[in-house]
Amino acid sequence: MTARTSSTPWFLSLPGLIFFLGMVVLPLTLTAVLSFHAYDFNIGVLDSYTLSNYTTVLSDPYFLSIFWRTLRIALITTVLCVVIGVPEAYILSRMWNPWRSIFLLVIIGPLLVSVVVRSFGWSMLLGSTGLISKASIMLGLGPVRILYSEAAIVIALVHVMLPFMIIPVWTAIQKLDPGLEPAAWSLGASRFTAVRRIILPQISLGVLSGSLIVFGLSASSFAIPGLLGGRRLKMAATVVYDEYMHELNWPLGAAIAFIVLVANLLIMLAYNRMIEAKARKVLG
Repeated sequence: MTARTSSTPWFLSLPGLIFFLGMVVLPLTLTAVLSFHAYDFNIGVLDSYTLSNYTTVLSDPYFLSIFWRTLRIALITTVLCVVIGVPEAYILSRMWNPWRSIFLLVIIGPLLVSVVVRSFGWSMLLGSTGLISKASIMLGLGPVRILYSEAAIVIALVHVMLPFMIIPVWTAIQKLDPGLEPAAWSLGASRFTAVRRIILPQISLGVLSGSLIVFGLSASSFAIPGLLGGRRLKMAATVVYDEYMHELNWPLGAAIAFIVLVANLLIMLAYNRMIEAKARKVLG
């Protein structure tokens, strides 16, 4: 093999590598450096370096409660997307055209609408004068106050994130041999047993991919918590925004953002290892 041939893949990947370094690695590096800068409310960002931003965030019950709320909401959203999305992907894979194409368009369609527009729509539905509250009053149950609560955030996040769960699972199901289930039925397995023992273990990596995407996007969501959670019910992304834009304490905001990033990576890597080990045990 000539030197020119061996270097060809590097030249072909060079534009993507430069783009990755410029758009991902460099901003993260600058954010990490900024998080160690000292800050003075009268002067601004100082040239000196300190660990006080991290110690402040990790020792303050206010920030810790926000981190816990962010983790809890992201986890609940992921579980609900798995519970709803996996059966929906299975049903979608068993449909025939044109119904499959129609329902696939219905699933992907919401992604074409801005998250802000969808959040405003949910705020009108979940508000005290919204459709849900009016229906509850008509049924004699009294007004329902869901807006500006964790439930409102979870409902909107599930609506936004559900396609990111359905599509990977549906793709994994499409790759399976269509004769697996009939073979299990012929051996006496029920439909539920065939799905639980045959289908689910083989699409576990699709579920893993979807759940990782949903968890990561939910934990870093900004528009939905900001519009449906209000000013008092904050998540990590809204706190970072407040520190940058309202308090102008950029180092503290960078420290919060970096802590959230590291926590998300650790959780996602641990979950990835757990699911892959389980999948290898089942399939191997």
